Amino acid sequence: MRTGLAVLFVLMAVPACSESSEHLKPRQQALFGQAEVARSRGDVEEAGKILADMAAGYWSAVGYLNLSSDYARNDLNPSRALVALRVALAMADKDADTQRKTDLQARIFLRAGYLSYINSEYEKAIGFLERIPLNSHKTPQALYFHGLALAEQGHHRAAMQSWHRAKKYPLAYPGVAEAWLGMGRGYDLAGYLGQAGEAYLSANAAYESERVTLRKLARQIEDQGAYKALVLDAQGSFFDESGFGSPKVEWFLADSRTLAQPRMAYLLGFMEQPASQEAVSRVANLEQMEVQLQANVQDLDVFIASITGQLESSDSPNETVKQEALNRAHSRLQTRLNVLLERLGSRELSADQRQQLRIAKMTLLDSGRQLAKFQGLFANRSRDLKALLVEARQLRESSLSHLESVSALRGPSEVLLDELALGFVKKRDKKMMVALDKTEQQIAHLYEYLALKELESGEQGR
Repeated sequence: MRTGLAVLFVLMAVPACSESSEHLKPRQQALFGQAEVARSRGDVEEAGKILADMAAGYWSAVGYLNLSSDYARNDLNPSRALVALRVALAMADKDADTQRKTDLQARIFLRAGYLSYINSEYEKAIGFLERIPLNSHKTPQALYFHGLALAEQGHHRAAMQSWHRAKKYPLAYPGVAEAWLGMGRGYDLAGYLGQAGEAYLSANAAYESERVTLRKLARQIEDQGAYKALVLDAQGSFFDESGFGSPKVEWFLADSRTLAQPRMAYLLGFMEQPASQEAVSRVANLEQMEVQLQANVQDLDVFIASITGQLESSDSPNETVKQEALNRAHSRLQTRLNVLLERLGSRELSADQRQQLRIAKMTLLDSGRQLAKFQGLFANRSRDLKALLVEARQLRESSLSHLESVSALRGPSEVLLDELALGFVKKRDKKMMVALDKTEQQIAHLYEYLALKELESGEQGR
């Protein structure tokens, strides 16, 4: 079974993820980067020494997971790779981010299960694979390898149950296409040739349907761009059975059924590659900057209109007339108070009357000072508003210039993302073509075998 059904499991390095600002993380990220540099030049011993000095957590776990890839690639025996995975699992357990920890643990268990399987440790492989959560996007591939391990132990019916469960996921996930093929092979080995033929035909139809879906996705990427067709639509919608239905609910409000949606499956597969992550992040950041700059320009337009209106009202003749009227009124009050004081100069006044006159005199004096101060502030206000208007217009021009630059950068970035996405879709289409070829060969062999059996039966009857 292993030779006929096992697929090449690419032991990719896990791409780094962005982090929040915990005090240890800058140092851990730096050490992880140093380990990756050493690993990339083939110095796994140096990479291991660097990882040994790191604190337990996400970055050290990813480092050991990547290190296990090198061990698995270079060693004939996977024991050293499995030890690195055990260390990675222990490191990942210290990660405070529960969702990220769960995802990383699923990757580790899948890698450990596969390595145990190729080392013919089937019971150990089954144990690792069964620890992967059912809501992980690694589950379909885990189910496929789980079936392979069971088949190697002779449990063909149980193996087919695992593959049947894997078939319920979109063909975009690794392991699903192989599970469809495995069902036919399982029936064949169990001696149910008719059901084997039906399983191969069903697999053939599923692969053809998937190619139609891929062609439709490729057209949408060409028409709408990959960011809209693949990223935004996958996050913002549930889809119908073809994966291209109308938007329904926000993706972050959806349950684990989101994993059963074809476009989300393609997005997850596409985002496995570091180059894809960078391309999507670049377009997303440019879009965010563009939206922010457009909002800034609109806010500045409102601000400029408000300042212009205030300046027009402050420079109007009515304001000058009002200020002159206030000055004349204050002068009249001052004159009347002076006349009153002259008339009362020779008279005997009570203490209360003298107090009232002093209050009136001080009030009028204060009002005069406040009026002069207000007029000075009014003159300064006009000058300050004009300065603000100049600054606001400069900021608006600067924002428009930046907006033009961002728009110019976004075009090539989207083109690059489109090229990566179309290349990804093309590779998936080739994978479906290979799967189709395999099923057609199996169907041909099965029909040839049945024809020979029928011929032999006829000759024996004669």
